[in-house]
Amino acid sequence: MQYLPRYLLNNTFIIISTDSGYNTEYMPVYTRQLKAYRGIGNKVQFQLLNADQKPIDITDYMPTFVAFDEEKRQVIRRVGTIQDGVKGKFEIVITENDLLDIQRQYLRYNIYLTDLEGDNHLTYADSNFDNNATLFIDDYAFPGPVDSIEVTVFTENNSEWYSESISAQPAINGNEALHTIAIYTENYIGDVVLQATLENNTDESTNWSNLHTITFVGTEIEPVVYNFNGVFNFLRFKTTNSPTDTIQKILIRN
Repeated sequence: MQYLPRYLLNNTFIIISTDSGYNTEYMPVYTRQLKAYRGIGNKVQFQLLNADQKPIDITDYMPTFVAFDEEKRQVIRRVGTIQDGVKGKFEIVITENDLLDIQRQYLRYNIYLTDLEGDNHLTYADSNFDNNATLFIDDYAFPGPVDSIEVTVFTENNSEWYSESISAQPAINGNEALHTIAIYTENYIGDVVLQATLENNTDESTNWSNLHTITFVGTEIEPVVYNFNGVFNFLRFKTTNSPTDTIQKILIRN
């Protein structure tokens, strides 16, 4: 039997303030890179120390965490929760929604404290007055869904129009494989026929079977969505009228 330990730890960082005077030593305090994972909430604990490595009372302060991308745009802003004000401890929660639109990348971040008079006090990444702390956004723990496949190109053959062949990804689907298509149209009148094949390759001799037909009358405003189950090797679409300028795109997610 394999034994694989996992660890549930408090992710704690030390930050430094100069409110009590100038620095008396020169040592980095953000020695660890902060890492946050997409697809889940991330709790990070911070402790504020002075230059002598002694806690600073932050009971009357409001800590704020801000992160910026490479274009210096603020992408995350979170107000912290005081855990032990006397010992300078507070917690920042980077939520799942905060990272929803942020891809895997490095961000710069800062932390500042707001006092009762509304004045802001900057904390530092090291005792040289640098704000060089980095936050790495990682997506390996919870990769999330892959992007949908987009179909926009059709080829005419005997007054019918066919899309390219799209892999139905049979290797990752079981017998109850769920597929979703969304058809975006503008004044299209005619049928869109969903076709599938079990053959390993597609060419002019491939046998295609009709799975479902969707009829459009030209007044559709919202995309038409259809779900179906089945393990196939390839999918494609056939239209009975020209899709040029009337079928904007078809999205597929296997």
